[in-house]
Amino acid sequence: MPELHADKVRELGSAVISTEAEAVAALLERIDDNFVAACQHMLDCQGRVVVIGMGKSGHIGSKIAATLASTGTPAFFVHPGEASHGDLGMITAADTVLALSNSGETDEILTIIPLIKRLGVPLITLTGNPESRMAREATVNIDVSVAREACPLGLAPTASTTAALAMGDALAVALLESRNFTADDFALSHPGGRLGKRLLLHVGDIMHTGEAIPRVGEDASLSEALVEMTRKGLGMTVIVDPEGALAGIFTDGDLRRMLEKGGVDIQTARIREHMTAPCLSLGADMLAASALELMDSKRVNAFPVVDEDKRLIGALNMHDLLRAGVV
Repeated sequence: MPELHADKVRELGSAVISTEAEAVAALLERIDDNFVAACQHMLDCQGRVVVIGMGKSGHIGSKIAATLASTGTPAFFVHPGEASHGDLGMITAADTVLALSNSGETDEILTIIPLIKRLGVPLITLTGNPESRMAREATVNIDVSVAREACPLGLAPTASTTAALAMGDALAVALLESRNFTADDFALSHPGGRLGKRLLLHVGDIMHTGEAIPRVGEDASLSEALVEMTRKGLGMTVIVDPEGALAGIFTDGDLRRMLEKGGVDIQTARIREHMTAPCLSLGADMLAASALELMDSKRVNAFPVVDEDKRLIGALNMHDLLRAGVV
């Protein structure tokens, strides 16, 4: 079996990172008028940005399409080989085409360019050869050429694909800003992910309500409060006044501190004598992620949830946030 030489492996790995870093850095001077024009065409697009590319450029193009779509620019990827066998019908006159090719001479793309131009849609190309046929046919060409590939054989697309990917990200983010795309907008396209949950989920979506809320009146005994805490299993009970408004809270931590002091008869002691009042509370419209931050900063594990009149409407603890995937 081949022998692995650690020093040589580290040397080659470092060389790849350095080469690709240089390739990306060289793109800075190409954020020019062509870049601005490409962004304008995509911003003006009334349909979708259709990304095409073959081979490794196709993989990069697929990722660019996904990034555009998730940052406010409707986009999808079409394989150019399939396009010439029927999938070209996916491209409409309202679209803009973004084509990737390091050589700028990819046959499968060149074959369909006349049909793209017949539709009258803008053609933006990312090529490694500004004098290539694709670059000459483009409405706008962005130069993503690299001095050399990171592959020691100079054959495998490495630095060139990294450069194309970085330029695609630059286009997507520039468009994001131009569209005033917000974190809430991003979350709407990622509802199943952790980020979506952090940006979309509110306290009211996951809080305990109705009979699941641990609560007792101000005149309840300490024993009654402990039974309610145990029965509801949230590590606390809320104390309310006769109108149902929040009066205070009693938690597991309060119980431990009380037991350490001793001298309390849980049968005769009233909960109002040992509750924490006033206490912090949450609103149902607060983001669950903000509730988590408040729990962390205040070092508490549970909160009552109240309405505008301070009436108790729910309860939330750390386990609810864990189950919801907010943490």
